[in-house]
Amino acid sequence: MKTVIIASNNPVKARAAQSGFERMFPDESFIVHPLNPALALPAQPFSDEETLECAVERVRGIHKLEPQADYWVGIEGGVTERSIGMGTFAWVVICDQTGKTGQGRTGEFFLPGSITTLVRQGVELGEADDRVFSRKNSKQSNGAIGILTNDAIDRTELYIPAVIFALIPFKNPDLYS
Repeated sequence: MKTVIIASNNPVKARAAQSGFERMFPDESFIVHPLNPALALPAQPFSDEETLECAVERVRGIHKLEPQADYWVGIEGGVTERSIGMGTFAWVVICDQTGKTGQGRTGEFFLPGSITTLVRQGVELGEADDRVFSRKNSKQSNGAIGILTNDAIDRTELYIPAVIFALIPFKNPDLYS
């Protein structure tokens, strides 16, 4: 059984990592361990680049804490301003014992004005969702995407393809050296 350490205690991220690994490597067994390293990261990354860098920093942080794992995973959600509104997405970064790294990104969707206003005021997206929709800790359940789509897709399902994208170099090692 291979050990995957994910840089978060959020069960949504752990489920997405577990599912992504199982789908890409159906003949292998994985156990995902959540670990929330103490890192000086922004509560809400505000660009594509900053969000990717935060995911990278999460992987570096957990690698230092748990160097004996087979894989380390960082998932970071972010927002960005576009001409048509504020979009939200997440980056996934995965590293293995050999130093091979893969990255994947979720699709992007746009936030309603009430949430965008709060985020622009410095409120983290999950907290903004909770305030606007009278929820509690929605980022550890269906998240903004689940709320806005009435669970046609939830936060776990949003992250799974990005985990799979990040695993492509590991699935095809001869093509990614």
